Amino acid sequence: MILVVLAAGMGSRYGGLKQMEAFGQGGEALLDYSVFDALQAGFDKVVFVIRKDLETDFRATVLKRLGAKLHCALAFQERSSFIPPRIAAHTARRTKPWGTGHALLCAAHALDSAFTVINADDFYGREAFAVMGKHLAAAPNQAALVPYPVVKTLSPQGGVARALCHIQDGYLLASYEMTCIAQEAAGIFNTNSDGTKTQMQPDTPVSMNIWGFPPSVLADLQTYFDEFLESIPDVLRSECYLPSFANWLIATKRQTIRALPADSEWFGVTYQGDRATARARIAALTASGVYPHKLW
Repeated sequence: MILVVLAAGMGSRYGGLKQMEAFGQGGEALLDYSVFDALQAGFDKVVFVIRKDLETDFRATVLKRLGAKLHCALAFQERSSFIPPRIAAHTARRTKPWGTGHALLCAAHALDSAFTVINADDFYGREAFAVMGKHLAAAPNQAALVPYPVVKTLSPQGGVARALCHIQDGYLLASYEMTCIAQEAAGIFNTNSDGTKTQMQPDTPVSMNIWGFPPSVLADLQTYFDEFLESIPDVLRSECYLPSFANWLIATKRQTIRALPADSEWFGVTYQGDRATARARIAALTASGVYPHKLW
């Protein structure tokens, strides 16, 4: 099984390259802990999706730590990757990346068996990788995700983007992108684009981008991305998201997607203010023996 780590993001709200920032006592980034947990769950190859301009630093930090320990590969997500010339000319002023769906497409050449895709700047917890690894080992052709209750995924620093999941009888029926979810005095609310607010229950399941897929979906992803490019609502800002791709797989009956319950902790670093909390959680997990003081 393969772990795909999406590490090409710009970190616009964070204001830095959080993919490689040290959170552990041995200089480990958050992605190191995901790789460590995935190895315990039976994954044996890691593909990192990065930008080409990060390659030198990424090799000198992350791959230097991991290279001798497991099979690692790099894939590169650039704004020009898989973009036809006529689309590229139309979006020449674009500075944003094309999103998580596009990032996964950029790794397709390295994926020849069942895989799990995650974000580099999220801590998912060992239980999440355990249930996903068990699922893919038993049913490698069945897509899956590990959802989290929204209350576990908020930041006290500001609003966060999450995909709300509609789950029934253990299967994902649909997911909906919500871009500004925050805890307020009266509860958890998403602020919609028109300024109105939608309240969410604390246990509402959301996607944190931990998906399991068979390699057969990669041809579908190319089809979906081509369709996305033909109808971009905003050529400068629209992104191709994995939850939207999952919706399309379900709607077109190409895949059913299992929702795997896991009592797993999540934390991440959306904002600079999240950094201290993440470091404190890593320190506590290390002190309690969940992780060694030096992972590698």
